[in-house]
Amino acid sequence: MNKTLTYSCYQPSPQAFIERYSTLVKRIAHHLMARLPPNVLVEDLIQSGMIGLLEAQRNYDPTKGASFETFAGIRIRGAMLDDIRRGDWVPRSVYKNSRRISDAISQLEHRLGRDPSDNEIAQFLEMPLEQYHQALNDVNCGRIVGIADLAGGEETMVNDNNIDQNVPFQNVVEDSFRHNLAAAIKTLPEREALVLSLYYDEEMNLKEIGAVIGVSESRICQIHSQAMQRLRAKLQAWAA
Repeated sequence: MNKTLTYSCYQPSPQAFIERYSTLVKRIAHHLMARLPPNVLVEDLIQSGMIGLLEAQRNYDPTKGASFETFAGIRIRGAMLDDIRRGDWVPRSVYKNSRRISDAISQLEHRLGRDPSDNEIAQFLEMPLEQYHQALNDVNCGRIVGIADLAGGEETMVNDNNIDQNVPFQNVVEDSFRHNLAAAIKTLPEREALVLSLYYDEEMNLKEIGAVIGVSESRICQIHSQAMQRLRAKLQAWAA
């Protein structure tokens, strides 16, 4: 029997379907909230995520190989990000600071032959260390930056809904990017690599990571942001 037909024949009722996967929607919403300003409400993210969940139910094709949970997770997150983009709450200064920090890290890496420290980056930018850390907080909390976003330009946030899994060339590009990304992560300072691993692999929030490492949630936000800026500098060819 055709797999697609089998799936459609045994789909649960709409209410049972929502109840079964609402936890997934809430988990993704709370995960994103760890990097969002207080004016974004988790209830709004959940509402957008539910729309993404229903779209996933309509479009899921089990013959593609991915589990429904994996497919739905991408659609749910994409729906939430689309809703945030429509809100247009990101100040232009955040994009500007993101570019400045990334460029500073890139130039210092070439000059020093190693990863620059917080103090060295702040001095290069001609700003006090406290101001640099605040800029990192603004960048990290002002944009939904994920690992996949590093393949796009400075003002591009990943739109998972636009990914066409049927384009072979795109799959080759994505495989190559992942290879280069993995190599770049290995060159990060140990603590920054650990924060990324706990956040993206273990799906811990910033507060939980802070408890593990023994620093404040705000400091974890800064470390995460700086790690992402280092990766962006290392992967400039992908952001062109």
